[in-house]
Amino acid sequence: MSFGYNEADTRAKLIDPVIHKCGWTEDLIRREETAGAVEIIGGKARRRSRGKVDYILRVKINPETQPVAVALIEAKKDTLPPGHGLDQAKGYAACKRLNVPFVFSSNGHMFVEFDNLTGLTSAPRPLSEFPTPDQLRARYEEKMGFSLSTPQAKPLLQPYTGGEGTRRYYQDAAIRAVFEKFARCALARQPQRALLSLATGSGKTFIAVNLLKRAADAGQLKRALFVCDRDELRSQALRAFQNVFGADAAEVFRKPDGTNNAKNARVHIATYQTLGIDTEDGDPPSPGSGEAGASFLTTFYPENYFTHVVIDECHRSAWGKWSQVLTRNAAAAQIGLTATPRRLKCSEKTKEAQTDAEITANNMEYFGEPVYEYDMAQAIEDGYLAACDIETFDLFHDNKKINERDSGVSREDLKDKKLTDATTGRVMMVSEAKEHYGADRIEDRILIPERVAAMCKDLFTHLLATGGPEQKTIIFCARDRHADDVAVCMNNLYAQWCVANGKERLDYYAFKCTAASSGNDQLPDLRASSRSHFIATTVDLLTTGVDVPCVKNIVFFKYLKSPISFYQMVGRGTRIDEVTGKLMFRVYDYTDATRLFGEEFITKPPTGGGGGPGPEPPLEPTISVEGFDVHVTHAGSFIVTDVDGKAMPVPIAEYKARLAARLVQEAHTLDEFRRLWVNPPSRKELIDTLVTAGYSPSVVRMVDDKQDYDLYDVLAELGWGMSPRTRHDRTLAFTYKHEDWLNALPQPTCMTIRAIAGQFERGGTDELENPHIFQISEVKKAGGLVALQAAGTPVELLRETKERMFAA
Repeated sequence: MSFGYNEADTRAKLIDPVIHKCGWTEDLIRREETAGAVEIIGGKARRRSRGKVDYILRVKINPETQPVAVALIEAKKDTLPPGHGLDQAKGYAACKRLNVPFVFSSNGHMFVEFDNLTGLTSAPRPLSEFPTPDQLRARYEEKMGFSLSTPQAKPLLQPYTGGEGTRRYYQDAAIRAVFEKFARCALARQPQRALLSLATGSGKTFIAVNLLKRAADAGQLKRALFVCDRDELRSQALRAFQNVFGADAAEVFRKPDGTNNAKNARVHIATYQTLGIDTEDGDPPSPGSGEAGASFLTTFYPENYFTHVVIDECHRSAWGKWSQVLTRNAAAAQIGLTATPRRLKCSEKTKEAQTDAEITANNMEYFGEPVYEYDMAQAIEDGYLAACDIETFDLFHDNKKINERDSGVSREDLKDKKLTDATTGRVMMVSEAKEHYGADRIEDRILIPERVAAMCKDLFTHLLATGGPEQKTIIFCARDRHADDVAVCMNNLYAQWCVANGKERLDYYAFKCTAASSGNDQLPDLRASSRSHFIATTVDLLTTGVDVPCVKNIVFFKYLKSPISFYQMVGRGTRIDEVTGKLMFRVYDYTDATRLFGEEFITKPPTGGGGGPGPEPPLEPTISVEGFDVHVTHAGSFIVTDVDGKAMPVPIAEYKARLAARLVQEAHTLDEFRRLWVNPPSRKELIDTLVTAGYSPSVVRMVDDKQDYDLYDVLAELGWGMSPRTRHDRTLAFTYKHEDWLNALPQPTCMTIRAIAGQFERGGTDELENPHIFQISEVKKAGGLVALQAAGTPVELLRETKERMFAA
């Protein structure tokens, strides 16, 4: 009997041989690997070489069909109990994340099982009694309510076009969840409706394409409609669909001869606007008729024309405007895609928040609960979305002790200030101003140039401190005029900085990107150019779907009331950009917008009301006020992580405390931690455990500005209060504390180990374990591998070097 195996060895040496005898051959086992968590080293983000690996069991109907995932195996060290850590909460979370009904946990000798549908965890049983593929298939079918052999389940069995190499585990989980629900609905003769909630940037279009392709391959799709709400999204979707469907996918629009461009296609790709359903009244009135014309939808598409309908960004448009696409195709299989959490809290009784609540409630009522959810926190943990650091600020006017968002601006505050009409320049009296302006009216109805200057200066200072001013950044502003003012101010700050530092000034630096300024024309430069278009000031043009992976900063100069809009705005920064090396982004929050993280709608707000709309209020003048003294103060730093299944900003101190608690739970003493650290498999297992729990040591190193420290020192300080050493200081400590040991070695061996230790100063632990370390010039020059062989076993000498390095 073997003891002391880590999780990987437990799988390979104990679990695999036994379950193979039970029928689980390699073609039925999928090792789902994530992209790898993001680490920050030397102030730069990089991926760890491997992400979390899940051990998925799948069943197949025949050799040609797509395997269907049914279970997850979690391997534990063979010295731990078989169900170590597999409580009900963890079992539910694993089942939801991978969309499997069963989770097994094993130490290589025994196993326990968690059943997602019953919520029960079994007693330990010998691993030799592990269920066979046929047994798990029968149990899966019983729980799903259908047999995999039924015609309704055929889409589940269709292979991915081009294989499974490019799909991600959660995309497969989402696709299976939709087809599983559709199969149940079809057998029960119920409408086929499914809602998917996936974080912005996680590849909803990939999911939509593969859902329709597999439905088509199963012979269930005749014609499909994909609807989105922006031209940019339509272009992105068209490319993705044509890559798979070719000419069978076409864009919907009216050709010069009056016909539908997509007439002969199987997959029709449209915006709400091209379908004529972006307004309540359809097409504009016919000349001279005074009556609204029929919409494009009703003109070209009779009822039940489509067998499948996909609504992208189904949280975006008011339900009444696009629901006719669904109601006119009631017999179709219908899929709603959204990037927002399934529940939003309407804690603020604002019109915008209640509109969000109504849309979400309608989606839930129509589609039902989301069949699969993949949120921002999980995507960051998996390494598919960029890590998020939040800096928050408070604004104070004059000598007030209350911040701007709580105090707003009162008429009393305007005394001794210069007031002018922002449109005409007419000098105004204080009495012409309203009694009070809430914070959300600042830069909307009352403009404060000193406020713009103070906020821009503060932001520019932070850009200088985090990589320089030429970072792709989106600033969300209150209105078009505010976006203009912010762009001018940022351009001036940049021009002054270039002169003061002898730098070449790159144009355009800051530019307004709004609907009123033909903002879409600027998007290619924002997205692609590395020599212009760095700061985009906008109101809401860049809130949805527009793919700009290179954006490194999201800035809120605008007060927000809509949780849905907030998530969409933050989503502009979450995409990873391998080309520029962007693996993290920052949110600079000057208006407390990040309070909207994790909000939930508790109840559906009342809709309707009596009497109809009242008279339009008189047009309120926009006042420009000069003379305020505006101060910006730092209010706190936060890290976005998973809290009870939701992406939430956690104060850095609390984040570190949680990480430390989890660390000490895994390694009780500093000596135990050091033993784990010098062994690569156990170190990886430890870091994976921390990251999977939602806490990244690398992020702590970044926010504590300890890029010169190895993760060993960062964690040792957190867990056990050890005084941290920089990589330089630890290398020096190693050489003088272990001088006697080094000098006792043969001279070439001593010099080689000193050269190897020198690599620690460059890149920390990873460099000590660099597989090409003996090809590094300094190490080769000192004697290299041959010098170590002359004094013993190289592997043992390197292990002892690491032990002494971390004990120094």
